[in-house]
Amino acid sequence: MDMGRGNDNGPAVSDEEWARFLAEAEAGAGGAPKEPSARAREVTARLRREDEQRARAARKGRAPSAGPPGWRTGPARQENQGRGRGRRRLRAGLAVTAIAALALVALRPELVIDRITGKAAQEDRAGRPLPAETARPTAAPSAMHPDRPTLKEPFKGSPAAQWADGAAGIEVPEAQAVGGMTKEQVADALAKAKQFLVAANLDPATLRGERPAAALALLEPKPEDQLARLERSLTAPTKENDPLAFFTRADPAGVKPAGEVVKVRGRMWTEPGRDPGQARVRVDYTFVHPFVKAKPGADQVERTIVRRQMTFSVADPRKWEATPGKLWIETTDRDVANSACGVHDGFVHPVFDEDEPTGPTPSGTPVDPYDRSTGLDTGRQEGCGTLSRS
Repeated sequence: MDMGRGNDNGPAVSDEEWARFLAEAEAGAGGAPKEPSARAREVTARLRREDEQRARAARKGRAPSAGPPGWRTGPARQENQGRGRGRRRLRAGLAVTAIAALALVALRPELVIDRITGKAAQEDRAGRPLPAETARPTAAPSAMHPDRPTLKEPFKGSPAAQWADGAAGIEVPEAQAVGGMTKEQVADALAKAKQFLVAANLDPATLRGERPAAALALLEPKPEDQLARLERSLTAPTKENDPLAFFTRADPAGVKPAGEVVKVRGRMWTEPGRDPGQARVRVDYTFVHPFVKAKPGADQVERTIVRRQMTFSVADPRKWEATPGKLWIETTDRDVANSACGVHDGFVHPVFDEDEPTGPTPSGTPVDPYDRSTGLDTGRQEGCGTLSRS
């Protein structure tokens, strides 16, 4: 029987024990072989190499690598116990979160409904302002969730929620010399065109039905018939001479603005005039006005959408009889959506649910008042039309 190996064919005596045996033999202990065998020399050399490696590692400030701990050692068991407690804490945290989520859904189920219907995504998009319009759009704005406007959110459910506020929506392009007019003359004409639009459609006094003095002051006084006609439309409006062709006005006895913001979107550009020494400023803007009844406790908000296309003309006073810095209105066209049909008193009349039907009954294919992809002269419906949204 071979006493040098165990049952797994490994050495029955460990390396440490053999090294100790050799040390005792060298010291003269009895029973030890006086001449070490080849195996003894091999083990002694390997242990010496390991001692040298540990010494070098200590000099370099590194701890020598150690073998894996036994399966019964403490650190591994403690680590496993820690992971178990972590999993239990995670499960408890998830349970609390789930309970809180269920409670929130019970209190506000619209949060889940909005996500399912896509309303939340629409509101996210509605919160992002649109870049300035530099060319005519190719399509109408996307459909919005049909939310009703409120006093707090008068543009809720409207594409105008992404439009600019007031005068910020009327951006003046960079001026260039055109039609024989200098760059400076064109820049002045562009600035005056914006001033007119602001005074005619955004000024609180104008919206209250007062005389739009600031807008009138920008117009060419020669010949006098232009200003005279505008003055007559303000004092004695008719279907043929309606101030709404130029100004946005509401009867303060019936309605008032729902807040201080009017949403605006559109563009302006220049082109040569009819003759040398003349230039045109073309504008195409949509104004969204929220209104509420002018009576205590009124809270229903209705929006009136006014789109205006106008052409202002300016001329070089050195070549033409013209007043420097004044505008001549060459053409004007407008579309007023959500205003009572058949009323020509010079005011817009937004329709509310409580109002009794008056005038012609709306009919025809519904029109989207927010669609700016076509001009007002394209496919216009005669009479009192219907709206797809307001």
